[in-house]
Amino acid sequence: MLENKHGHKGREWGAIIADPCCLGACLAPTLPVSLPAAGGLPTEFSSAQFRAALGMFATGVAIVTARGAQGQPVGLTISSFNAVSLEPALVLWSLGHTSTALGIMRQASHYAIHVLTVEQRALAERFATRGIDRWAGVAHQPGRSGAPLLAGAAAVFECRNRSQYVEGDHTIFVGEVLQCVHQPHSSPLLYHGGMFYTEHPLGRVAESALD
Repeated sequence: MLENKHGHKGREWGAIIADPCCLGACLAPTLPVSLPAAGGLPTEFSSAQFRAALGMFATGVAIVTARGAQGQPVGLTISSFNAVSLEPALVLWSLGHTSTALGIMRQASHYAIHVLTVEQRALAERFATRGIDRWAGVAHQPGRSGAPLLAGAAAVFECRNRSQYVEGDHTIFVGEVLQCVHQPHSSPLLYHGGMFYTEHPLGRVAESALD
């Protein structure tokens, strides 16, 4: 069972983009990381400092689902979801090599990525917890490719497992989007610094800042 300085136990998040020191599966000893000297920049920092710096980047929260070789549903919470390309429609996410779901996700031909709403906080925590039946009492139905689809998500991307790249202690998954749906007026669940948040609109992006 994992536990960290914030007191969270048994958590297994798929990636460490949003405050990995809080809800990550990749809790490693604090070791120095050396970089080539460059123009007065620091040449050493600890893994704890790196995790803390990453935690300043707020993200959404998503759940990735797939089916194992025996047809069993598999799912985990991630915060590393991002867009790659519009043509073709590609997205990416990453998974730590200590995750118990890594083997299944590498072998799965398809998966579904669910962007969670603020009402789905409990679901986010459930699919990040080890040692429980994550699917008990959770409504779902098979999608186009057979991956389990969860009800109520802000957006769902059904993907083909297009490519994978091993980098450091994570595998980066690139998915080819076969189908997507969304709820335009839903409020997304956000994650930052070990805490959940919801949106607080500040106004539309200036036209000059848009492509």
